[in-house]
Amino acid sequence: MKQRPLAGYRVAILATDGFEESEMTEPRKALREAGAQTVLIAPRAGRIEAVRHGAKSGKYEVDLTFDQANPTNFDAALLPGGVLNADALRAEERAKDFVRNLDQAGKPVASICHGPWLLVSAGLVRGRTLTTYHTIQDDIKNAGGRWLDCEVVLDRNWVTSRQPSDLPAFDRAMLALFADRKAHRIVAGRG
Repeated sequence: MKQRPLAGYRVAILATDGFEESEMTEPRKALREAGAQTVLIAPRAGRIEAVRHGAKSGKYEVDLTFDQANPTNFDAALLPGGVLNADALRAEERAKDFVRNLDQAGKPVASICHGPWLLVSAGLVRGRTLTTYHTIQDDIKNAGGRWLDCEVVLDRNWVTSRQPSDLPAFDRAMLALFADRKAHRIVAGRG
């Protein structure tokens, strides 16, 4: 029987139209295989459209809207990239509040490519070290963060990567971070 280290773990996936498909579907698959429940949260109900390197590629059913989602009901978040997706989410007050709530609670956030734009707009990057798609390194630096050009960066409760080619390393680091946080929660008696 396959180990499921994230059984009972709830992960919010924050996305909207224009998200980079592989940056959502591959980590989501890895999370589900590890036993986590994933919930796709978007600004509006219905279906959101994915892209593959800018070309429309598929639609995905939204599980909850930001109006319906309570960040205290989640253990972690995944922020996929995609320029249009990340640019739209960073303007959503509810999305910014969601990640602020998770971060203040010390819950892990996994973000790739342009996904960290939401963290910038939420005012969370100052003093943090992360990586992103190279074109937004100035945004990270201007927000008071330290930008590195490497496959994966782990900074406390955050794991970040640059682009789809980093997904294997990103998935491994995300699963390790989430499992570590789950283990610490259980040891601390918060089940």
